[in-house]
Amino acid sequence: MPARPNTALSQIHLQIMWSRLIAVVEEQAQTLVRTAFSTPVREAGDLSAGVFDRDGNMLAQAVTGTPGHVNSMAAAVKHFLDAFPLATMKPGDHYITNDPWLTCGHLHDLTVVSPTFLRGEPVGLFASTVHVVDIGGLGMGPDGRQVFEEGLSIPLMPLAREGRMNEDLLRILRANVREPLQVEGDVYALAACNDEGSRRLVEMMDEFGIANLDRLGEHVIETSREATLEAIGKLKPGTYRNSVTMDGYDRPLTLAAEMTIGPAGIHVDYTGTSPAS
Repeated sequence: MPARPNTALSQIHLQIMWSRLIAVVEEQAQTLVRTAFSTPVREAGDLSAGVFDRDGNMLAQAVTGTPGHVNSMAAAVKHFLDAFPLATMKPGDHYITNDPWLTCGHLHDLTVVSPTFLRGEPVGLFASTVHVVDIGGLGMGPDGRQVFEEGLSIPLMPLAREGRMNEDLLRILRANVREPLQVEGDVYALAACNDEGSRRLVEMMDEFGIANLDRLGEHVIETSREATLEAIGKLKPGTYRNSVTMDGYDRPLTLAAEMTIGPAGIHVDYTGTSPAS
């Protein structure tokens, strides 16, 4: 995108494109809701959708869905790029994982990341996450002590290459879950919603005459950073502590937090919290 002077008009232009970007990811999320097979997605809205720049920075997220996935999904995209650099991706590629240390916290959350191309050049990525109805194993009950008990673990891997689905992965998935039709249907819905987001993004970029998202992305991230720091600046500085102890499953559990508010941000320390199972 050619450099523009930092005038009120250029700021309005960027804000219009930002609003349009939000509409794009909202349509992405609605596509996911309408094409998903399972109740957690179609009725409970246990999903997230967003668009990212070429470096894996989130630029917009859908209002539809749950905020529980958003930050973890945002961090996950960089892990995908570490495993599959953008330069190696091609149109029609989709990548998937449910690794709880890289994405959304437990194995039931599947994340799919897909590149977007404009005239043969990668311009960004779309990501989406859903909570599938089953992933095998014991499920997500409190009696599990290892992640292996929770179900099938899918490492960072291709879901599709140039539009051809990874049938071996789908066979493994169907063989390890109690509701194979619903889970496989949700996987296809994840890929479909990312495709719809890509299509709408390309239409938007053609309409506004931009070749990349660089300047728009800088505007989104810097404006968001300034607004966040301004909001934090209105809070009373200091350190605040609290804790609570609950029954737990086989022993009492303590959740403890110490929150420090300063001029540069908010820091939360969980020292004193009970260890994991």
